[in-house]
Amino acid sequence: MNLFDVYSLYDIEPVIGRGNYVYTADGTKYMDLYGGHAVISIGHSHPHYISAVGRQLNRLGFYSNSVKNSLQEEFAELLGQACGYPGYSLFLCNSGAEANENAVKLASFHTGRAKVLAFSGAFHGRTSGAVALTDNPRIVSPFNTTDNVTFCEWGNIEEARRLLSTEEYCAVIIEGIQGVAGIRVPDDEFMNKLSEEAHKYGTLVIADEIQSGYGRTGKFFAHQYSAMKPDIITCAKGIANGFPMGAVLISPDIEARKGMLGTTFGGNHLACAAAIAVLEVMKQENLVENAAEVGSYLMSMLGKRNAALNLRGRGLMIGFDVEGEAADVRKRLLFEQQVFTGGAGKSTVRLLPALSLTKEMAEDFVNRFDKLEL
Repeated sequence: MNLFDVYSLYDIEPVIGRGNYVYTADGTKYMDLYGGHAVISIGHSHPHYISAVGRQLNRLGFYSNSVKNSLQEEFAELLGQACGYPGYSLFLCNSGAEANENAVKLASFHTGRAKVLAFSGAFHGRTSGAVALTDNPRIVSPFNTTDNVTFCEWGNIEEARRLLSTEEYCAVIIEGIQGVAGIRVPDDEFMNKLSEEAHKYGTLVIADEIQSGYGRTGKFFAHQYSAMKPDIITCAKGIANGFPMGAVLISPDIEARKGMLGTTFGGNHLACAAAIAVLEVMKQENLVENAAEVGSYLMSMLGKRNAALNLRGRGLMIGFDVEGEAADVRKRLLFEQQVFTGGAGKSTVRLLPALSLTKEMAEDFVNRFDKLEL
């Protein structure tokens, strides 16, 4: 049997990860400024993380959600304290797409409405409902096409207000920062007004913090740079440092009913042990604050070296533009300078390193980038 050939692969296989670096079998060391697509939040193979997951595996790796799991309750308590939403409820699942699917389903249950307002450039996942919310025709099959999703121009509050005033929408969903669209940071005032207009017309606000959340931007959630208070928040990616996990944070105004949501693997014992360890490390090592400080330092250094990069982002969610194809620059960084980076569209290089990145590492990257002599 062959693998289904849907990925464009570099001919490199990391076999070991340590902190902000990965290594191939021949011992070649690569700086990881992509974090496995924003998934590695506390660094590869963190000792506390390894110990916590291993300890739990020796006790109980899995049982279903038909029984009590105190690890879920412990995680919910820690997450509420860390993110600033202690009064919200938590539903655990397996991925960001699944989190968004459940968020929209909850909004539809709560309001009795079917339509969702999304934005141009949006990316919310690849499962059926999530891909329908995604503004990318290349990945939307005929099966995913629906009249229940309307795309509004990014940042256009007048268009959003006009659409919301029809009172047809159960939810408006917006990313804390648009990642796939090229690291597009929303205006804080737009976020504030969008929230106000949605609530005026009985529409719930869903903040998709799957890539932009979990401390990546220097605040726990990117929307917290504004005064927006979402009704539902979705997260995944860095939540468990590589263990598959997603979460939906739900306002106390939204009622839970037995059986309305469900999952087989979501919130399992190993996932919760991993997620608890991540929050413990983030607190012990001040990683949210570090992301803000080191991210600002990295952007400043890059900007001083090359004012034409059109730098944007917050914390350690950074994008910049290059002349020509970003894919070519990323390939050169990987094979000539041993640095993993990400892309977002034709010309944007995307940086999503672990939140443990240091200023010395940031300087090292800038020096390696300069060696390309673009």
